[in-house]
Amino acid sequence: MKKIIKTAKVFLSTYYAYMLEYRAELFLWLLSSSLPFIMMGIWIEAATQGEFPLDQLQFSRYFLAVFIVRSVTPIWVIFDFETAVVEGQLSLKLLQPIDPVWHHIAGHISERFARGIFLLGLVLLFFVLYPQAFWVPNLGNFLLFLILVLMAFVLRFLIQYTLAMCMFWTERATAIEELFQLPYIFLSGITAPLEVFPELVLKIVFWTPFPYLVHFPASVLVGFPVDITRGLLVLLVWSAIFFGLNRWLWRLGLKQYSGMGA
Repeated sequence: MKKIIKTAKVFLSTYYAYMLEYRAELFLWLLSSSLPFIMMGIWIEAATQGEFPLDQLQFSRYFLAVFIVRSVTPIWVIFDFETAVVEGQLSLKLLQPIDPVWHHIAGHISERFARGIFLLGLVLLFFVLYPQAFWVPNLGNFLLFLILVLMAFVLRFLIQYTLAMCMFWTERATAIEELFQLPYIFLSGITAPLEVFPELVLKIVFWTPFPYLVHFPASVLVGFPVDITRGLLVLLVWSAIFFGLNRWLWRLGLKQYSGMGA
């Protein structure tokens, strides 16, 4: 156990120092996640001209929560993995007595700490510009939100890392990620709260992983009524499916990778 803790400290401290070298880029990456604020303006304006399940205040709080969730759960492992395979870096990591995935996990966790101060600053700026939207979530919702956003991060990581396994058979796994982005953007609640979707669509969408990557934790933080039990079960089931699929593709892919002379 001491060896594991020591190794984890070394990984996290190393990648944290690496991320700090790119703190200006981290701020720009955070700004690139500002799509929810653009959609907030559109839906607030729409709420003044029509009838929707949410009012202007609820729209503003919801999209702030979406921005927070997206800022905590960005994943880029598929891009790193593609580079590692193409440039032969994966071969060197396979020589180490540790699964290469821990390099990616340490990098993602360290990046969250590095961008944390920027995220806090933007949230405070939001409340300065929109003081009427300020609210304090109750303790139960906030603690549940922390658990859900962690589970959403794990599921999003598993999905993208599983897609990255395609690099063992193709040259562009990122192209598959770009296809995944289409349903992710529209069905996860980034462009619109799922409450405005037709009921028939919701019955189908809520059994896919997409709503639980953004909409579910964001709704809990804001205090919208959600089915907690079903949400947790769906998150766990999809996480188990992608974990099993990932490990199977990893073992199968390594045989293909070594067979290519790597």
